[in-house]
Amino acid sequence: MTKKKRGGPRAASGDIATNRQARFRYELLDRWETGIALEGSEVKSVRDGKVTLKDSYALVRDGEVWLHNMHIAPYQPAARQGHDPERPRKLLMHKREIERLIGKTHEKGLTLVPTRMYFSGPRAKVELALARGKEQHDKREAIREREQRREMQRELKRR
Repeated sequence: MTKKKRGGPRAASGDIATNRQARFRYELLDRWETGIALEGSEVKSVRDGKVTLKDSYALVRDGEVWLHNMHIAPYQPAARQGHDPERPRKLLMHKREIERLIGKTHEKGLTLVPTRMYFSGPRAKVELALARGKEQHDKREAIREREQRREMQRELKRR
């Protein structure tokens, strides 16, 4: 007999990390696939899946996009020459895309949030979303809808 897994949806296959709170906290408007500049020990740690995106955000500064508060755990075998787990990391985008981002992020209430990190071939990629913060009543509505879906699934299981 196999055990049934508990918990909510997991990261899609191929994903290193997902920011599940982003869909709850924000209304996601537009998405971009970006590359990310990593150090050697960071790549090893990312391949091990030791990445947290929960409270991370991106900023456009001096014509470049930087990812802040993304935690990549230190790689144990490279402890001496390791990396700073919380350092800002540069996201790699075309200049035209960055210019579009600058225009959109200057609108009131819009921010850049990473939603997932994954490998595309040998390169690590970050999916970046333009997002607008949800109001408290929107969050309550999302919780209510989720509860209704759960109840419907329970009823269908019983029948």
